[in-house]
Amino acid sequence: MQKKRKALFGMLALMLVFALAACGGGNNNNGGGTNTANSGTNATNNGETAEPAEKVTLEYWHTYSDAEEKVLVEKVKPAFEAAYPNITLNITRMPYEGLKQQVIAGVAGDAAPDLMRMDIIWVPEFAAQGALADVSKFEGFEELKASVFEGPMATNYYNEGYYGVPVNTNTKVAIYNKDTLAAAGLSEAPKTMDELVKAAEALKGQGKYGIGISGIHGWGMLPWFWSLGGTVTNEDYTKVDGYLNSDASVKALETIVDWNNKGLVLPVMLGGEPSAWDGLMSGDYLMTDDGPWFYSIKMGEKEATGFDPMEKTVRGLMPAGDGGSLSVIGGEDLVVFAGSKHPEEAWTFAKWMLSEEPQLMMAELGLIPTNKQAADKMKEMDIPFIDTYVQQLETALPRTPIPQWGELEGIFNLSLEKAIRGEMAPKDALNEAVQQIEAILNK
Repeated sequence: MQKKRKALFGMLALMLVFALAACGGGNNNNGGGTNTANSGTNATNNGETAEPAEKVTLEYWHTYSDAEEKVLVEKVKPAFEAAYPNITLNITRMPYEGLKQQVIAGVAGDAAPDLMRMDIIWVPEFAAQGALADVSKFEGFEELKASVFEGPMATNYYNEGYYGVPVNTNTKVAIYNKDTLAAAGLSEAPKTMDELVKAAEALKGQGKYGIGISGIHGWGMLPWFWSLGGTVTNEDYTKVDGYLNSDASVKALETIVDWNNKGLVLPVMLGGEPSAWDGLMSGDYLMTDDGPWFYSIKMGEKEATGFDPMEKTVRGLMPAGDGGSLSVIGGEDLVVFAGSKHPEEAWTFAKWMLSEEPQLMMAELGLIPTNKQAADKMKEMDIPFIDTYVQQLETALPRTPIPQWGELEGIFNLSLEKAIRGEMAPKDALNEAVQQIEAILNK
């Protein structure tokens, strides 16, 4: 198995060399996964863990921001090493740009770290390549699993195992311009899609847009598609026929197409201007949906821009439709590499990192814990915008956690765009997507 894994990653690394030589490389983060901050994690240190007989050093790669790394180095690391004196953390901050290629090369060359804070959408792909350890086989996994939010944990699922644990999480909520909301005749955030549509219709005559879909991609579209009753796959992510093209999914897409045809959706959904944030701040847009970084960034820019996000906006859960109030999960997972020289000690750190103490240390910077108890305590911290995000996490879903997600998302995006632009009927577009995706899943 080890030889096969190295051979496979050796081929991938070689392919990478040619690819980088041809196009200069580069790797962009997908929405919700953060190369700096904007997520949160929690878990509990369940069960007793024996100290290693000899002192060992764990190699740990991460992508925290400057401020987060400072907490990691000055608070988290000393606390862990005090609890486990025979384990030392050697922390390395990795640039997000090109990181995926570095991981591939590291696995191929037996130079991967013991563990890493990894973008959630990469985990199934690396698990399928045999690069990651199945942590559900480690002691204490079930207790840890029960302590964290179900959605973030699901991002680690592959082939009846779990190949990581959610170290921090995030999601999106509905953010409204308070003045534009008043112009629509409302004093609080709409609770349902019907209320939102009525507000958007009221604003249309004023030259404003009301329904805040920010783009045709999984991160932008799925909260709306799901909340309107659409689904992508079955529960174990193995089948799309009968789900992506179900009557409920067709109805969800038809609704979005109808909204767009009536001029109710933000122009930015199809690449128009202004951007979602600029339109929200100017009041041309009633709302958009986004993560907690909207508040942390805009609060930091308040003096320069004159826009106080706490004063000028109102937050709410995603408006509920036939599917409920559903949003999408972002964040990072903590993974143990299959080639780790100290897998038991790496798992000891992973369990401890999801316990309440380190989770609350990182929460001070606005990272949302995945540990439910720590997340609940975060509501008591002086972070005024966080409570809505923690509440939305209860019904947030992962993008389909399968190795083929990148291919699947491309097909999903294109099918929705064809329908929204009027190039295909919604039902035909989804049927076409199902045929293409089933062919990929059945390879």
